[in-house]
Amino acid sequence: MKLKGRKIVGGKAEGELIVSQKPLSFLGGVDPETGVITDAESDIRGERIAEKILAFPRGKGSTVGSYIIYALKKNGKAPKAIIVGEAETIVATGAIIAGIPMVDGIDISKLKSGVRVRVDADKGEVEVDE
Repeated sequence: MKLKGRKIVGGKAEGELIVSQKPLSFLGGVDPETGVITDAESDIRGERIAEKILAFPRGKGSTVGSYIIYALKKNGKAPKAIIVGEAETIVATGAIIAGIPMVDGIDISKLKSGVRVRVDADKGEVEVDE
């Protein structure tokens, strides 16, 4: 299955998908030292996002979340790519400063954790292995 979205940050990545059906806050919701989701309201709480492709509907919370994304990258705990339904400023800025490929406009409900995906953010495409 190939899904078409919009490039936010260019680049390519391939890997295992981890999907949250709920908005994600990086400030207080993701540990920048470990890459583990800590948000008590998250449906992927306790999961590690490091070296995975992270998908969620949209970000929420403080603008400091952008710097948490950057800290994840500096600590080697960042996702390989980010897929969102709706890009908002916090996550987009974080992906830009961290250099993480990011695509938005993707229907997250069509994605499930554990499958392999290829992200070509330059083309705004997500290809899902079925």
